Amino acid sequence: MTTSKARPKLLTADDLLRLYSEGTGGELIRGVLVEKVSAGIRHGEIVTTLIFLLLSFIRPLRLGRLVASDAGMMLERGPDTVREPDIAYICAEKLPLDVDAPGFYEGAPDLVVEIASPSDSLAAVNDKAQMWLRFGVALVWVVFPESRTVEVHPASGPPVLLGEQDNLDGGDVLPGFTCAVRDIFPR
Repeated sequence: MTTSKARPKLLTADDLLRLYSEGTGGELIRGVLVEKVSAGIRHGEIVTTLIFLLLSFIRPLRLGRLVASDAGMMLERGPDTVREPDIAYICAEKLPLDVDAPGFYEGAPDLVVEIASPSDSLAAVNDKAQMWLRFGVALVWVVFPESRTVEVHPASGPPVLLGEQDNLDGGDVLPGFTCAVRDIFPR
């Protein structure tokens, strides 16, 4: 006797937008919905701090757009993959500031920031950073709240681990941006 498993119906990016309007959110990975859960206060504080620091640099110079997790990045179609980095920066050359962008951004952002949760394994965090790089992100910052460190993943070359005594910079993606790693974390 043979048994066959019914394959789940693959969702599209349009389905995901509809689900958001109905109160269900998450990411699509090759058409499969992966619901996201809240990551807590410390996570939110780090996201808010980094958005403040980055936006204070990006906005006056009109360099591009900065978005938080619910924005969604459409990385591939058929089946659709829509991922939600904690923070993403998209330069104005790729998404002009005067263009209305109501849906998901189609393509890879220039900078992605991911905040590691206590339940994330080091391998899983590294896999996520490598996934972003494979899709064309030029720079990935992985923030580790527990150790108060930031791992910088450039598009080429090995990752670099920064401690609280170091400065984080925007490299070629955001030349001139810098902040002390210690300033990212709640006191």
